[in-house]
Amino acid sequence: MSPSYPRVFFTFARNSLVRDMTFRLNFIIDCISSLSWVVMNLGFYVLIFVHIGSSAELAEGSGWRQYEFFVFLSTTLLVNSLVQAFFMPNADEFSELIRTGGLDFALLKPIDTQFLVSLRKVEWSSLANFAFGAGLLAYSLWKLDYRPGPVECVLYPLYVLCGVAILYSLMIALAATSIWLGRNESLYDFWFYITNFSRYPMEIYRGRWGTPLRLTFTFAVPILVVVNVPARLLAKPLLAEHWYLSLFALVATALCLVVSRWLFSRALLHYRSASS
Repeated sequence: MSPSYPRVFFTFARNSLVRDMTFRLNFIIDCISSLSWVVMNLGFYVLIFVHIGSSAELAEGSGWRQYEFFVFLSTTLLVNSLVQAFFMPNADEFSELIRTGGLDFALLKPIDTQFLVSLRKVEWSSLANFAFGAGLLAYSLWKLDYRPGPVECVLYPLYVLCGVAILYSLMIALAATSIWLGRNESLYDFWFYITNFSRYPMEIYRGRWGTPLRLTFTFAVPILVVVNVPARLLAKPLLAEHWYLSLFALVATALCLVVSRWLFSRALLHYRSASS
């Protein structure tokens, strides 16, 4: 009998929550430390807008005014918190499963291996950033002069999930390389370098060196569409070229999922048991 995947996932999530509640103080400290970093990051941008001005040089250089950029920042928090809560701890432990032979037991279970290794642990403390990002998003939208329509409000969560799917695809593809490399201890470092490009509006990547970066991280490795597309849906009116970018984001999401699935399956074919 094929397993019920939603039921299995909820079991994983419940077990992770029980584990976190067993060590409540550690859970609270993780939430506070994560939120502290977010608050300091937000404070940094507030200082920039206070000293430069919300509608002067900064808005002219990036195309995003103060509360428009805060919509962008809150979208970044929503996407990254979901990735860090559901996928990052599992991808980081994938190389350890290979080294210790734990992947052998995952392969023997009557469930899809990629599903099992991707979602078996949930980092609930990372969702503190999600709650903060949702609050910041609501406040920023209230302060905006522009009001998004019902179509934009419906599409926004869809594109947030597309951003999560793109980042997950890149993460699981990176984790799969552990099968060939043996260990991939630089996952967090490489992940930080790559996702750094998605933390800023794509308008800043221009000129002699910026334009090639924007094209590369939009169409070759679609990192820039992860946050730019959903944030733009809510923050400002969409121009024709931005609708094309929105359509491309859907195509890029599907391609990333297919390619990462293929790469993960190919990597498993080259897996050799730790006991062999």
